[in-house]
Amino acid sequence: MNKINEFTCKWMALIVLVTALVSLFYPPAFLFIKTSCINYLLMIIMFGMGLVIKPQDFVLIFSKPKNVIFGCITQYTIMPAIAFLLCKLFHLDLAMTAGVILVGTCPGGTASNVITYLSKGDIALSVCITSVNTLLAPVLTPLITYFLLRTSIEINIISMFISILQIVIVPIILGIIINKFFGKFTQKMVNILPVVSIVLICIIISSVVSHNAENIFTSGIIILVVVVIHNILGYLSGFVAAKAVGMNIEEMKAISIEIGMQNSGLATGLASTAFPNLYGATVPGAIFSVWHNISGAILAAIYRNWSTSKDIENIKEEK
Repeated sequence: MNKINEFTCKWMALIVLVTALVSLFYPPAFLFIKTSCINYLLMIIMFGMGLVIKPQDFVLIFSKPKNVIFGCITQYTIMPAIAFLLCKLFHLDLAMTAGVILVGTCPGGTASNVITYLSKGDIALSVCITSVNTLLAPVLTPLITYFLLRTSIEINIISMFISILQIVIVPIILGIIINKFFGKFTQKMVNILPVVSIVLICIIISSVVSHNAENIFTSGIIILVVVVIHNILGYLSGFVAAKAVGMNIEEMKAISIEIGMQNSGLATGLASTAFPNLYGATVPGAIFSVWHNISGAILAAIYRNWSTSKDIENIKEEK
């Protein structure tokens, strides 16, 4: 099982890319996977991560709330600013601009928690920031979007709050509880969790791409370039910002991934309801959904090889 786990994590980027290409060039192969299933798949992923999180992890996070606050501030400033500048630089039309801005103003998605987990980053910090940012989204997403686009978006706050509880909070709490009372059992499952997470990510990608293949083809290469730059600059900005305030290696990984990876599924959904007359506004979110999983897999492979703070401490003690 360890060999399968190592192989899957090592080649995650390629696996995700192949899945995306097949879904894009032959959508019928995955159209049977309804987009309505995505939330349930995310719930399973979040439950799996809950199994490796201990209650004391969150105690440590909330004893240092500045890290969570820092993650929230950078999330809602860096990505919207980059999105706005890229739209101006590439002279995007109104529809594409609306889509890119929405991607930038949405909170980090659950995929960031999975990639942080695969990167051996600070999972508890990642989950805390994602949860807090998602709770702030009903207020900050429409406000920032209005400020940048000079238009408004209606968001059902109660519906979003319930979705957050169902998709993120409840599965993680259940995982933590089971890990607390059935620790020996969950330890046996730890080795297969990365494989399960990667398989579920591929299923989610195949669903999103296959159902948006036509829009992706008609959007052109420019929007793809914008999405790639947006995502990569998010990673870099998050890493530099975390390093500048003196965070440790695990925290830097978490902040970098949290800033770079957005809840593009939410962005796609908002675009279709908030801008029904802007054909193509959903495309940036759909493309971002695919690309940030590919780039995240590559980044995870890089980050996994970095020594953790504990490794460095052990080396110092041996010397």
